[in-house]
Amino acid sequence: MLESLTSLISGSPWTYAIVLGFAAGDALFPFFPSETAAIGAGVLAGSGDLSIALVIAAAGAGAFIGDNSSYGVGRTAGQRATGPLFRGEKGRARRRWAERTLEQRGGYLIVAARFIPGGRTATTLTAGVTRMRWTRFVRFTALAAALWASFAAGLGYLGGRAFEEQPFLGLVAAVTVAVTITLGVEIVRRLPRLRAAPCA
Repeated sequence: MLESLTSLISGSPWTYAIVLGFAAGDALFPFFPSETAAIGAGVLAGSGDLSIALVIAAAGAGAFIGDNSSYGVGRTAGQRATGPLFRGEKGRARRRWAERTLEQRGGYLIVAARFIPGGRTATTLTAGVTRMRWTRFVRFTALAAALWASFAAGLGYLGGRAFEEQPFLGLVAAVTVAVTITLGVEIVRRLPRLRAAPCA
């Protein structure tokens, strides 16, 4: 996958559109390699082929568009698709729990989920299904998109600078760091449940 993305992502101005498209698409289709595209473009920016500011702007704009599209799907079609899930007393209780959790910790969930593959889709869809206020949702998605884009592209940029003679090695190193950090976030997220399990 890295080799095909390396050939797709180049110093062309079209690369910004590719990064934006991948970042927007992966909110609804988690198999889109948005992190790899943003990191790869960052590597090229580190070697002087692209502008790091434009790479961050493209990745951030794509992430913002994608998250809001996912929210829109959840708010419209998601109501019908998840109808059986929220049917009956237990279903209504689940919905009330989801609404309460998003109301109390929605900002944290939206920002943290942006760094968890697949997590962003589940969170943004649920925010739409439970009709989280869009004005509140949009503030946190803007913050999440800016942080994620800066992290992913910045990681590639630093890798590209460090491996200026061999940018592909910079891409591999940056992706490895990104995967490690993502796994770390996921482990930290699951720690409270793992600690609570023996007590239960």
